[in-house]
Amino acid sequence: MVAVTHFGVEQGQPALAGRRALVTGSTGGIGLAVAQALSGLGCEVILHGLAPVPEGEAIVAAWPHGAARYLRADLADAAAVAGLARAAGPLDILVNNAACRHFAAVEEMAAEDWDMDMAVNLSAAFHLIRLALPGMRARGWGRIINMSSIYGLVGAPGRVGYVVTKTALIGLTRAVALETAQTGITCNALCPASTRTPNIEARIVAMMAAEGLDEADAERRFLAGKQPSGRFVEADAVAGLVAFLCGPGGRDITGAALPLDGGWSSA
Repeated sequence: MVAVTHFGVEQGQPALAGRRALVTGSTGGIGLAVAQALSGLGCEVILHGLAPVPEGEAIVAAWPHGAARYLRADLADAAAVAGLARAAGPLDILVNNAACRHFAAVEEMAAEDWDMDMAVNLSAAFHLIRLALPGMRARGWGRIINMSSIYGLVGAPGRVGYVVTKTALIGLTRAVALETAQTGITCNALCPASTRTPNIEARIVAMMAAEGLDEADAERRFLAGKQPSGRFVEADAVAGLVAFLCGPGGRDITGAALPLDGGWSSA
């Protein structure tokens, strides 16, 4: 007989064996790290992005373990979001990670840029949750992770669309958590601070060249006034928290906005 823990997980089995996860914006960065972490726990993962299908399929072909597939969809298009949900099939785990951002003062923000931020960062998450919830309710289990940001907890000038949508994601998280509190479904938001994205990497390299700094000094200069820890948040750390929330230990955590910010939101 197979022993079963009090969380209902069979001993000796991967914690997420038999589960299926969709991670939006997962061809690189935090999204890819999250998909890999879930896959390592036995979950079938669906990668998503805007990359051409052959490029996405190349990532899948090199997948280190478990089942994976790639779906391309433009989350700014509501019909494409619905198509993504249909193609993904029934989901046990949904990680709304994809995002876009535009930099401008409020009065200089182009209307189309605002609309895109709203569509990709907020409306797509709402629609994917709306479409995934009936199946999760029917199975009595589900995990929804909304990737907010440090800018969901603190304001900043010059990025109004990003600040508004990442703040609203926390509100969406709380509403969904309360509506699903007795269903076996949890919904949480993560609020990471700066990670070494390709864009930030290029800015650090440029700073090193322009000011004659070594990498450590350039990092400290970049993070000054932000993360008190003085270091970047690792994508794998964000992925590890997602994995924990989706595992047995996350059963009673719901409606939370969890910072991974090196103390930034405490300052």
